[in-house]
Amino acid sequence: MPTYLKRGKPDAERAKDDAKVRASVEATLTDIETRGDAAVRDLSEKFDNYSPESFRLSQDQIDALIAQLTARELEDIKFAQEQVRKFAQAQRDSMLDIEVEPMPGVILGHKNIPVQSVGCYVPGGKFPMVASAHMSVATASVAKVPRIVACTPPFQGKPNPAVIAAMHLGGAHEIYVLGGIQAVGAMAIGTETMDPVHMLVGPGNAFVAEAKRQLFGRVGIDLFAGPTETMVIADDTVDGELCATDLLGQAEHGYNSPAVLVTNSEKLAKDTLAEIDRILKILPTADTASKSWEDYGEVILCEGYDEMLAVADDIASEHVQVMTDRDDWFLDNMTCYGALFLGPRTNVSNGDKVIGTNHTLPTKKAGRYTGGLWVGKFLKTHSYQKITSDEAATLIGEYGSRLCMLEGFVGHAEQCNIRVRRYGGLNIPYGTGAPYREAAE
Repeated sequence: MPTYLKRGKPDAERAKDDAKVRASVEATLTDIETRGDAAVRDLSEKFDNYSPESFRLSQDQIDALIAQLTARELEDIKFAQEQVRKFAQAQRDSMLDIEVEPMPGVILGHKNIPVQSVGCYVPGGKFPMVASAHMSVATASVAKVPRIVACTPPFQGKPNPAVIAAMHLGGAHEIYVLGGIQAVGAMAIGTETMDPVHMLVGPGNAFVAEAKRQLFGRVGIDLFAGPTETMVIADDTVDGELCATDLLGQAEHGYNSPAVLVTNSEKLAKDTLAEIDRILKILPTADTASKSWEDYGEVILCEGYDEMLAVADDIASEHVQVMTDRDDWFLDNMTCYGALFLGPRTNVSNGDKVIGTNHTLPTKKAGRYTGGLWVGKFLKTHSYQKITSDEAATLIGEYGSRLCMLEGFVGHAEQCNIRVRRYGGLNIPYGTGAPYREAAE
């Protein structure tokens, strides 16, 4: 049995927090649906103290914001986007349209078609999440989505130049300075000045994640990507300073960002706890990171690697940093997570910002049934069929008719029967076959 040297909030308390968020989001989305632009403006004024003439940026405004960046800042943004595009393009190239002929005269296939409009949410109220624009906007662009809408909240009362530059360079067709529930609600529901999209993507706080959950069905979503989660799986091949740094590096995202150490070394566990206390005294973002660590931080001591694996798969954390003497063993055997970061040379920040894999990842155990955002999320795989010979139409029709009747679907069966009659050389009018005689009797 694993031993908890530190626990976070009990599940019951987390459930209460979730219930409050659900109720608030539901009321807000109803308001947006009822009042449209007026509700969006009221919400922006209330939460961001921001009420411009238009939330959508003009090309002149975009150009002026980009001009505020240094050449180095622009180059860094372009470098990161290039890595994201390269990996997304490799993923896209692996997805092939197919067409096969499983029997003579029967053609089956599928096509990968881009979602026709996507709303990309880029967080930025507390920290301007420049990288999130690469992950959603640039990846949608690689998928050739014809309409890409991007929303981000104002940062310190105005548009953040770096975020806007990343959205524009990533390929956004419409850019709005709009945050929170009002942004995802407006994109999904539509208002007088914003046409609704077919799909929402991107990470966000608990309110954004819940809004996406409630809007799912009306629109598609990528996944439930809420507050950041991180896990470090480590043994005595690394030290407490490295583990503490990786845990707090993600805990600074927000006040409810779970950070978990899973280890088989009691010494490493205690050293990590001591290092966390030391680092929190000097970390500039300690006000945020310390709250996350206090409420959501955990240290779990396991008896061996098999138990570490079982605990990690049960938690299904968004980010999993593996630093052990058998990193590839975890790669081969872990089944539930957002993304893996293998070995001490890499880290979650690489994935967050620059290395090329997507940082929009499943949270709250969603890694049990989905991976993260990738180019394939922006593509719909649609099947088609075609019969090219009379013989195939007759043979498939005969089987189809009998199988429809097995289920009692006479109308279905007649769809097959009429093809059997016409393409099999029979001249029997509709309604005179055996099913109709039996029904009359």
